[in-house]
This record gives sequence, structure tokens and C-alpha cells, in this order.
Amino acid sequence: MKNQVLQKFAELYGGEGDIRTYFAPGRVNLIGEHTDYNGGHVFPCALTMGTYGAARKREDRTLRFYSMNFERAGVITTSLDDLVYREDAGWTNYPKGVFWAFGEKGNPVPSGMDVVIYGDIPAGSGLSSSASLEVLMGVMLRDMFGFEVSQVEIALIGQFSENNFNGMNCGIMDQFASAMGKKDHAIFLNTADLSYEYASVKLDHARIVIANSNVKHSLVGSEYNVRRRQCESALKQLQAVTDIQALGELDIPGFEEHKDAISDPVERNRAKHAVYENQRTLKAVQALKDNDIAAFGKLMNESHVSLRDDYEVSCQEMDILAEEAWKLPGVLGSRMTGGGFGGCTVSIVENDSVDAFIEKVGAAYEKRTGIKADFYVVDIGQGAGVL
Repeated sequence: MKNQVLQKFAELYGGEGDIRTYFAPGRVNLIGEHTDYNGGHVFPCALTMGTYGAARKREDRTLRFYSMNFERAGVITTSLDDLVYREDAGWTNYPKGVFWAFGEKGNPVPSGMDVVIYGDIPAGSGLSSSASLEVLMGVMLRDMFGFEVSQVEIALIGQFSENNFNGMNCGIMDQFASAMGKKDHAIFLNTADLSYEYASVKLDHARIVIANSNVKHSLVGSEYNVRRRQCESALKQLQAVTDIQALGELDIPGFEEHKDAISDPVERNRAKHAVYENQRTLKAVQALKDNDIAAFGKLMNESHVSLRDDYEVSCQEMDILAEEAWKLPGVLGSRMTGGGFGGCTVSIVENDSVDAFIEKVGAAYEKRTGIKADFYVVDIGQGAGVL
């Protein structure tokens, strides 16, 4: 991948000078969905799939971007003096947002760059191609211009740019996982204070299998921001009867005791998911530490049901993928992952059942939806950095 990106860079911009290469991974979240903006816990891991980039500084203030994934768009030229969101700027709004966010955080980028990127994360799959691109740009800017920002700060800058430049009110999980990933480990992250620990996910007898529904989702301007507002409204009503700053601070008995303070039944369901999902995540990480993969899988299944029924961010295709997985022997757990409304499921499948899982779930899904799913047996990779 690195060589292909460098080759394309030389073809477009010339091969001389200080050309540097970078990588930032996508992520899959094993459990803890829609908890990251509710002050709860998440449990993502970085993938070996992600976004590659090559870049070289310029003497002027021109920015030139090229994506090998959108070749027909050609080289898109803009400037450090025009860091504003534009609908027709397409994918370049993500890197432009990071340039803008660095300036907003006191690190204005002093000169332009030529950039080529290539991502092998399927677009719209819910595996965080946008966060991967944002973190890639953050690592690139730090390395190119010597900014003193940590990996965690790069994640926060990526989130800030997506919230405030691209108008997507996401939590911190995706950027944090891309920046802070560790090979063969998932990140047990408390989003309330960004304290975290790495938990080994070396599954002796099982693999992580991602099933891509190939139903594209766009969360910007969709139901995602609505869910966030519903949770904020529920929290406000709970604060009248409890002393909490976030839904993630409530345990299940605490929620059940005070839930009637939430007048709207839909908002009550949204809050229920946030509280119960956070507790499931705590239990799941403990199950993994205890090497109880069966318990971990059961909690994954419960997570999907809650996302389907209480949070209502699943869709028919995702439900079919999960249901077909649950029917099969050797499948320890399966759930939708990511923001929802399409994208992927993540399953833990015993080694000797992986081939049958892909064959049977794939056939049943195509029969029921008319859509062909893609499957990836994934490894847990390292966080973003210089190649």
C-alpha cells in the first residue's frame, strides 16, 4: 500500500523532496455502542485496515489533495486561507477540518502541502473511515511541522473537527481507537475522563469476523444527532431527581428507580440503552479478563437487541445478519457495530466454524435481502503513526 501511494504521489506531484508516509487504522467496537457521548465506557480495537497517506510540504499556502479511492475527482486544490466547509469539497472536508482544528487549538499550519491518500476501509461500513482520515492528518501535521501534540490530543482534535467543521456530533471513541490502538488489544476507555487500559484480545480458539451489510449509511444530518439530543433531554430530566453529570454515571438499579422522571417514553428508552449498555460493557471486559468468552458473546447479543429495540439504530439488514449468526453453532456472539443505520456486524466465531459462518450467513443474507455481504476475518492492529 505504501509503495502504491508513493508511486501515485510521484506521478501527480513529482518524486523529489521530503515525501513522508503515514497510516491510521479503522476500528471495530466490540461492545459499548452510543455510550461514548453519554459519559460511558467503550471497548474498541484498531484494525489492520485503515488509511495510508503520503505528503510533502509546500513553500506556499496551497493545499492539494488526491484520493486513490475517488480517482475521478482528480486533484482537489484549495488553500490554508479557505478552510471552510463546502458541500462540493466532498471528502476533502475531513482533512480541511483537521487543518482548521489545529489552528483553532493554537497550532496554525504555516504552509501548504501536497497529499495523496488511499483507504482500504469500505466507505460507509461503520468502521470509521472518516476518523481514520482525521487521525492520519493529525499525525501528518504533527510530524511535518513539529507540533507538540500527543496521540490523545490528535484524537481530540479529530473529534473537534468532525463536530465543529463537518457538523457530525460524534463522541471520542472512533478517533481515540485509531490514534491509541495496540496490537492484539482492545481499549477499555472511560469516555467521561479519557482514562483507559488495554485488555488483551488474544482469542485462542476464536476469531473476530466482520460482516459488511453493504448498506451504506451517512450519519451526518441523520438520526445520529437526533439520538444525542434525546439522551441530553433524558439526562436533563434525570438531573432534577439525581446528582449525575452523564447517563454513564447511573447503574441499572439507579436508572430503574428514577426512570419515571423521563416523561417521553422514547427518550426513556434511549436513556435505558445508554445505561444498560454501559453496564454490559463493564461486565464484558471483566468476562474477557476471566477468559469467559461465552459470557462476553452473550453480552454482545444483548447489546444488539438493545440497539435494535431501545435505541432504534439498527435496520432490517443488520438484524438479519445478527439473527442468522445467532442460529449457528460456533458463534459466541454477534452484534451491529458503529453508529448504525447500515454498516457492519461484528461476531466472535470459533476457529473451526469461520468458513461455515461466512458461507451460511452470506447465503441466508443474500436470500433474504438480495444484497451480497462482504466478510473480513480481522486482526487487531497498531494505532496511527509514521510509516
